[in-house]
Amino acid sequence: MNRIYLKARAKINLTLNVLEKRPDNYHNIESVFQKISLYDELFIKKNDNDCLYLECNLKELENQSNILNKTFNALKKEFPKISGVNVKLVKHIPLQAGLGGGSTDCASFILGMNSLFNLNASEEKLVEIGKSLGADVVPCMYNLVKSEGIGDIVTKLKSNLTYYILLMKPNYECNTRIMYEKLDSNPNLVQKYNTNDVINILKNGNITDLQGKLYNVFENVIEEKDELNKIKNDFLFSGAIDTLLSGSGSCIYGIYETKKDANKAFDYLKSKYNCKIYKCISCN
Repeated sequence: MNRIYLKARAKINLTLNVLEKRPDNYHNIESVFQKISLYDELFIKKNDNDCLYLECNLKELENQSNILNKTFNALKKEFPKISGVNVKLVKHIPLQAGLGGGSTDCASFILGMNSLFNLNASEEKLVEIGKSLGADVVPCMYNLVKSEGIGDIVTKLKSNLTYYILLMKPNYECNTRIMYEKLDSNPNLVQKYNTNDVINILKNGNITDLQGKLYNVFENVIEEKDELNKIKNDFLFSGAIDTLLSGSGSCIYGIYETKKDANKAFDYLKSKYNCKIYKCISCN
């Protein structure tokens, strides 16, 4: 095998609590990460050189600081026998949206290189490499997890629930660093801790039981609070079971029980908002 094709799937957070700030300036979190059907595409092909050559439909990502270059260098350090690769990255996941676009590209690239070069690396080794490259990389290696620590401590979850998702990308971005700074400036913020309830619903419940259980602390500090609430209210009016900001923003999603419900809501929302709306499904 000299080439491999990968779908690097986006994630949403069904819950997201930010805990204490650590001495390394990261924050401990508690979150349920759920992969969804929206994905970036990675085409990886071996070459005879010792470098990674990256082609991307977003030209601003074709640079040495791109996460895939950093990932290749980390893998090369651990596994010197690997050769260079030509990588074509087709971005579909919007940037600065709270959907883990860079992290899931990194996670998928690690898993793909392990297969392409028959590295036979253990799960522990792959997780170790992922942890060194970013806080959300490790949970993006899995479809459904409870994530703790800086995101690197994961508990794999199983669920037979399938549900449909509409994602709305507003016409603004949210910078993750700035969003965490806003949380730090609100030390008395009272959070809801619904993670265990959500996990139990995913394991044993009905998808409609998620109503009122989704939670994201970043909703408390986002500057576009009025627009966020308006969009969330429109999601609920369209029939969503519940709706939430994903990650540190700016994407907002609604959960629907059936595909018919999601399609009906899509027609309603696209007539009201001049922005990107994506149809997705949960990946368990």
